[in-house]
Amino acid sequence: MNDRAVNLLEQYEVEVLKTRKGRGAILCETSRGCLIFKEYTGNEERLAAQNLLLTHLQKTADIQVERIIPNKEGSLYVKDHDGVMYLLKTYEEGRECNINDRAECLESVRLLSKLHSYMEFEREEFLPEADCTGEDSAAASGRRYVFSPGAEYEKRNRELKRVRRYLKQRSQKTWFEIRLQQSFDTFLEQAFTLSEEWAEYEKLRDRENNQERKFTYCHGDYQYHNLLKTAKGWFIINFEKCVPDDPVRDLYLLMRKLLEKSNWSVTLGRELLAAYEELKPLSALSRIDLYYRLAYPEKFWKIVNFYYNSGKAWIPGRNLEKLEKVVEQEADKQHFLDALFRTVDTK
Repeated sequence: MNDRAVNLLEQYEVEVLKTRKGRGAILCETSRGCLIFKEYTGNEERLAAQNLLLTHLQKTADIQVERIIPNKEGSLYVKDHDGVMYLLKTYEEGRECNINDRAECLESVRLLSKLHSYMEFEREEFLPEADCTGEDSAAASGRRYVFSPGAEYEKRNRELKRVRRYLKQRSQKTWFEIRLQQSFDTFLEQAFTLSEEWAEYEKLRDRENNQERKFTYCHGDYQYHNLLKTAKGWFIINFEKCVPDDPVRDLYLLMRKLLEKSNWSVTLGRELLAAYEELKPLSALSRIDLYYRLAYPEKFWKIVNFYYNSGKAWIPGRNLEKLEKVVEQEADKQHFLDALFRTVDTK
């Protein structure tokens, strides 16, 4: 973020005392406390919905969340000469959630469950006027409000097939490309099988959802980077991806991040689920939803996506390390899925 962006702060009723660079943003010491100024890549409709949700949480929840600061004209954003949008938001100094601290991991899941309890609405109750375009934002319509990963999985599967063809055509391959090709068929078959099963499950889920009067908004990017431990307690940031969906959308993302770090520990997985369900028990359909989201080989797809859309002249060694880890963890992941979702305890 450059000096021209800093000059945009003059459009706010805020006295800026000092600025410093943060992760992709500018931290500002101001007359109104610590604020953060960062680029926004979404559209105005999504931003309006995000602001309504954050305002609702400010009024009703005993959870600390960020708040968007409007400029002097009342707009939620400002633009630079190139049309790039920026937001000014409240912020608290703190550290990210420690993924190596089991107690903090369980705390983060309990916090998520509590957050979801404040983001559950009647269909007509919240955001009736928000025109949030896109398949992931149909809450206001009162029709099909839950986002479907199915379309995204199909898109990813097409990309995986395209990259596999590309690899086969390359005459000279790096060691990373050789290892990638060796593991490709297993993960691609897995991805297609899960997509087909998801399509069948989705029909059942949609019939059930059409009978429900409530829906839940999800944070959209609930992971340890966006959970700050401050002197005042937990502070949740970066709601830019908030979206109406089954709450397992957030639970899945957090669990996957933590489980990948712990080699898909069955014990940790059970503890995380139990911590979430202390306040909000999951329905049978939500458990099925969570299973499919965890089972899809997303980490493998991310490695493939990064490889295919980056320069091929030099492939970082870190890419190979990530690939090897995904391959090594696959047996642990399948054991985890078997233990938590595919078997029934008859005791």
